[in-house]
Amino acid sequence: MKKLTWVILVVVVLGVFFFAMDYLALFKSGVDRGEGLNLLSGEPSYEIEEMASGLEVPWDIAFTDSTRMLITERPGRVRVVENGELLEEPLHVFSEVSSTGEEGLMGIAVDPSYSTNKFVYLSLAYDGSEGLRVKILRMKDEGNSLSDETVLLDNIPAARFHAGSAVDFGPDGKLYVTTGDATNKDYPQDAESLSGKILRMSSDGTVPEDNPIPGSLVYSMGHRNPQGIDWHPESGELYETEHGPSVFDGPAGGDEVNHILPGGNYGWPLVSHEESLKGTISPILLFTPAEAPASAAFYSGDTIPEFRNNFFFGALKGEGVVRIVLDDSDPDSVLSYEKLEDVDFGRIRAVVQGPDGALYFSTSNRDGRGDSDPRDDRIFRIKRK
Repeated sequence: MKKLTWVILVVVVLGVFFFAMDYLALFKSGVDRGEGLNLLSGEPSYEIEEMASGLEVPWDIAFTDSTRMLITERPGRVRVVENGELLEEPLHVFSEVSSTGEEGLMGIAVDPSYSTNKFVYLSLAYDGSEGLRVKILRMKDEGNSLSDETVLLDNIPAARFHAGSAVDFGPDGKLYVTTGDATNKDYPQDAESLSGKILRMSSDGTVPEDNPIPGSLVYSMGHRNPQGIDWHPESGELYETEHGPSVFDGPAGGDEVNHILPGGNYGWPLVSHEESLKGTISPILLFTPAEAPASAAFYSGDTIPEFRNNFFFGALKGEGVVRIVLDDSDPDSVLSYEKLEDVDFGRIRAVVQGPDGALYFSTSNRDGRGDSDPRDDRIFRIKRK
């Protein structure tokens, strides 16, 4: 009996140790720059410059025009960088936001008809009567403030971890929303639950008639914690990045890049890593050790020719920007991938293409898991030399 007690104690201690490693960042892990990646060759034709500093955990970036970007800070502020300068006063502050863990003010998107309607869309975690929830908001950009808050979708189950939540418009003009599993393994395989999904809605929050499940916002299911989505510039195919297990819910690693099909089931928690199961769709790329992919962006510009049609994401644990080259003739085939060598600024979250044809990315070193520089958090631009 005494021996059994010691065995149980050892198992508990090891469980706490590995949980702390992953969630409290007591130790650094993940892929170091270039390690385990198939590096592309050639002298880069780009350079990196700092655009803004002094931010607090910038989660997402959206451009309203060629000189103005909106940035969500996880504690609940929408900030503005205009003509290369971070404005002191936030555009808006959400007092109800919950940001005790990974959740908070998250994704932001600009309406395809922004020039006439001035609408922006945001995902926000808050503490509701039934616990943590995420809601999707539409607001009007008045230039110096946001007004006319409209709740398009509410009561998405959330948690301090695995709350999602990216918002982006697809080439079809529909709004797509990623949601985490809220650390509840029952949600991703439950078609009635909004958690562990990619959702698709019209810009007014209604269900499009051509959604894969009639009357449902669910576009794909079986996701653990997707935080990045974007569409191939030429084919229009949707791709997603997703965090893999973190010891407490499965073997560490197994971060995913997925090609998303309407109505597809991506397997979590039934399968992960290299496992496969009939009726589920496997990732096109896996990362073990974990990179912690926190965004997704295709490059469609002409100013950096070697990036054309490449897929990028920011790596939190892996600390960098990962570039993936897909086979244009096969949407499920990865030709090669690398971590950009000159991106050495710690934890990276958002990656977006700007109207100027440059790539912009944000650090996330003030999120409690990184080693912050006095200027953090920052926005950088990758532009042609």
